[in-house]
Amino acid sequence: MKFFLSVLGMVMILEGLPYFAFPERIKRWLVKVSEMPAIHLRTFGFAAICIGMLFVYLGQKSNLF
Repeated sequence: MKFFLSVLGMVMILEGLPYFAFPERIKRWLVKVSEMPAIHLRTFGFAAICIGMLFVYLGQKSNLF
């Protein structure tokens, strides 16, 4: 549970950083995203999931840490 909370905290930091650092750019970007076709958003989301799963797998199987 301790590891899960640490990971969740890091995700929240990374997700919140752009909103804190560049709020006006984020607003413009969100308008552009809302105009994108749903299929592009699904494709991007699926690719992000796959890359994230690959990172988790490599992190678990790696002897680097």
